[in-house]
Amino acid sequence: MTGRERGDRRVDHENEVGRKALEGADKESLARRFDADRGHLRAVAYRMLGSVSEAEDAVQEAWFKLSRSDVSGVENLSGWLTTVVGRVCLDMLRSRASRREDPLEYYVPDPIVRVADTTAPEQAAELTESVGLALLVVLDTLGPAERLAFVLHDMFAVSFDEIAKIVDRTPAATRQLASRARRRVQDATPAPGPDARRQREIADAFLAAANGGDFEGLLAVLDPDVVLRADGGRTLAALSQVVRGAEAVMSQAVMYAKFRRGSLALVANGQPAVLSVVDGRPGSLMTFTIAGDRIVALHVLADPERIAALGLTEEDLALATY
Repeated sequence: MTGRERGDRRVDHENEVGRKALEGADKESLARRFDADRGHLRAVAYRMLGSVSEAEDAVQEAWFKLSRSDVSGVENLSGWLTTVVGRVCLDMLRSRASRREDPLEYYVPDPIVRVADTTAPEQAAELTESVGLALLVVLDTLGPAERLAFVLHDMFAVSFDEIAKIVDRTPAATRQLASRARRRVQDATPAPGPDARRQREIADAFLAAANGGDFEGLLAVLDPDVVLRADGGRTLAALSQVVRGAEAVMSQAVMYAKFRRGSLALVANGQPAVLSVVDGRPGSLMTFTIAGDRIVALHVLADPERIAALGLTEEDLALATY
């Protein structure tokens, strides 16, 4: 091999090393950029799916798509990622609808919880700001395309032109999707409740009345048209039910109280909640939706698998009162 050939090979090698180093630096920079948007993308996916684990899966899929795409010409990477997550969630919703066996009527979306009177973790704040379980229940009644149009436009200000590309419709048709979804959400979503302290007082009054079998006390805090939705999952499917009306809910509340040995005050999606604790282990979670000074909805999650996934530690459970 001549000196010139050795020199050429050395230059080629140095160029290859430089190219790989540059690609590595670009990948690292892209990862940092994605991490900066991760919280926003989780919030989009959680509202689209109502499931923490599926939301994380959707965000991870968005990263895979980003890492395999040439985005050098993308001017608004945050917007690009939002539409990618939206498209992934749309596919997941369509797949869910085609294989869903559990009655939607009983389903309680995944709550994000923290112990009451503690600072919310950053992720919980990102996921739950302004999205209560009652709203997620309503969103679950929308068709996949309607849900996408409403969530992306009304909650995250994505233009109808961009959403139309995802749902493969015209902007005008996409606007109609969002409009129909908006009417259903407005018709079914409770009015705003009082401040957090007052909501906790009402929830505590309900629990005290239920524990004492005080039906008058329960009537004082329950809306006449209150709805209780209980989700036992596949393991405790017999517990799944929807109960409507104050008198019917009172009977259920008193019955539930008999099985509650300990209680841990929580905040779930910004709303007061209580976790039943038995022998140091989590039981069921009840979340309160309050409008005015009355409880208008109760969501009870009793599915053991999803309760175990709430992320509560032994230290958290040790704070329960008995």
